[in-house]
Amino acid sequence: MYKVKELSDVAGVSVRTLHHYDDIGLLSPQLIGENRFRYYGEEEVARLQQILLLKEMDFSLSTIQQILDDPDFDQEKALQHQKVLLKEKKRRLDRILNSIDQTLVSLRGGKKMSNQDKFDSFDRTEIEKHQKRYEKEVKDRWGDTDAYKQSKAKTASYTEEDWKRIHGKSEAIDQAIIDRMDHGPDDEEVQRLIGEKRQHITDYFYTCTPEIFRGLADMYVNDSRFTKNIEKKQKGYSEFLQKAIHSYCDKLAD
Repeated sequence: MYKVKELSDVAGVSVRTLHHYDDIGLLSPQLIGENRFRYYGEEEVARLQQILLLKEMDFSLSTIQQILDDPDFDQEKALQHQKVLLKEKKRRLDRILNSIDQTLVSLRGGKKMSNQDKFDSFDRTEIEKHQKRYEKEVKDRWGDTDAYKQSKAKTASYTEEDWKRIHGKSEAIDQAIIDRMDHGPDDEEVQRLIGEKRQHITDYFYTCTPEIFRGLADMYVNDSRFTKNIEKKQKGYSEFLQKAIHSYCDKLAD
């Protein structure tokens, strides 16, 4: 287990960056101790590696989160894609370095470079082709759904401050539900908060229909990655959420 400063030193990113990733829900610690220290395990380390690799490929933080939170995300396959793209970036940098060398030779009275030669090395065509192929896989998986299209349209203009605020609201709703868990999933206040949780998704991402909401509830329990992340908030919270959301949706259907 790594404390936040230890992970910062190992990964070469600032503590402030790790705090920000936690604030926006991109990289949460495995647990938070009674001393409020963040502790990161091997899964979080692997996720941070993916975040940094995807950033190196020029993906936005919101797109990175979408890729990594896909239940069918395949780390081995992703690494193969990333290896191809980073090799292409390396070739591009080698061409730029070679262009610099040629320019220096030209400046010192050697072979004169054409203007075309000066700029050919900056061509990003191959890099963009590989990046679009990666983006296409995400779009092919979710792109035909109304939820995906709505989410992409809504989140496109979100700033990092927007993400922090949205995540903060989501965390506050979850904490309020957790504080009422001993009252049971059918508790009136719990049900009100469940409705607030659904509205939060609709307001900031996509129209969360009762069918979609029920599906999310099942995913919280049936997908181990989602379950583990939710259980960090409170042990037993994933199953409680499933029951509470099912109860909420059943009442809407009555």
